[in-house]
Amino acid sequence: MNKIMSFWNHIKNQFRQEIPEQQFATWIEPLLVNEDNGQLTIIANNRFVLQWIKDRFFVKIEELAKKEGFTEVILVTQRINAKPTINSVTHNQNIPLTEPQQTPYPSKLNPQFTLDNFIAGKANQLARAAAIQVAENPGQAYNPLFIYGGVGLGKTHLIQAIGNEVVRRNPKARVKYVHAEKYVSDVVRTYQHKSFDSFKKEYHSLDVLMVDDIQFFGGKTRTQEEFFFAFNALVESHKQVIIACDSFPREIMGMEERLISRFGWGLTVAVEAPELEMRVAILINKAKQQHIDLNEDVAFFIAKHIRSHVRELEGALKRVQAYSGFKNEPITLLSAKESLKDLLALKHRQISVENIQKTVADYYKIKVADMFSKKRTRSLARPRQMAMALAKDITSLSLPDIGDAFGGRDHTTVLHACRKMQELCISDQTILRDYQALQQILSS
Repeated sequence: MNKIMSFWNHIKNQFRQEIPEQQFATWIEPLLVNEDNGQLTIIANNRFVLQWIKDRFFVKIEELAKKEGFTEVILVTQRINAKPTINSVTHNQNIPLTEPQQTPYPSKLNPQFTLDNFIAGKANQLARAAAIQVAENPGQAYNPLFIYGGVGLGKTHLIQAIGNEVVRRNPKARVKYVHAEKYVSDVVRTYQHKSFDSFKKEYHSLDVLMVDDIQFFGGKTRTQEEFFFAFNALVESHKQVIIACDSFPREIMGMEERLISRFGWGLTVAVEAPELEMRVAILINKAKQQHIDLNEDVAFFIAKHIRSHVRELEGALKRVQAYSGFKNEPITLLSAKESLKDLLALKHRQISVENIQKTVADYYKIKVADMFSKKRTRSLARPRQMAMALAKDITSLSLPDIGDAFGGRDHTTVLHACRKMQELCISDQTILRDYQALQQILSS
């Protein structure tokens, strides 16, 4: 084994131990390397992967490379059948989106959903990166691509954005977006009219099939059977299948095992509830699209109090705009508070410590009484710390008040729980997902 491959395998083994397997498979495994006169070249297959590597891993790679004797390390992108290029152009820059009506196939895509206007953040960065790779290499990158997450988190936007990008690159591509309920209706109509040939011609000859809210297939045997055949026909022909769902594949009620197994053939990624900074970015972006003058102070106020999902953020923005228009005044922090006071008061009444304790207990399948227990086993202590941190984040109660609500504990115990959860949310992706999921449940 030559020097470059020996060194790169060493690097990969280190990252494999330090980051989750899914992240390793998405970001590190596909990278290629080359060496020329002491210069190490790392080749990514698109500019998003390049930026990710540059932001998170490049410093460490460069440090290890120079210890190994390499004089320089550079990052480049290389598309399939293309030469490597340094500093690739921004994705979609100055290239207009092809409207669906200009394509020879009726894809049913919303042209407003693009990869460029999809707001990225920690909650969706893996899903967005996978979407870009699939859009650039349909049928080759990840097949199927399965995106799951709660209501209003941008799954529909993201999968349609993939379709729009595929059409932009290849206007002749047969791309179809269909909601699961529409697919079910198509299957029912097929059985009623015995039009199996036309159904297969429609769905088996696509280049890209996107099925939204596939949880609606649950319990529908004939629909699942037809989709099973369509899925196999497309994947075996190296055509792309993209699926959106509100839950992880194995959590879909009434879904056949053979389909669940096939969903795992490609990549499964989550879209989670947006963090504060991402919610602010979403609001500012929506305001620009709708020509609303919204300053950051107002955006932060709305984002701080509306935590559940994007649709609720949009609803709050419309409410603030309507109030401002009615008063014929510019949108200010004061007017935003006034326009949302009823909504926020209702939310604060709904989210009590008791509600948080019950929600967390149900989530972890423990008793509410365990929230007040003195037992310190991890199976009980971790949910208790989670509930305390959520109470601090969501309610306006002081640390001593929260301590009292958890069996008369001292405020320092609550503070320790909050700090512990902050640390775990950084180091443990499972804890982070649990925390964000509980935030969404409590805020919806």
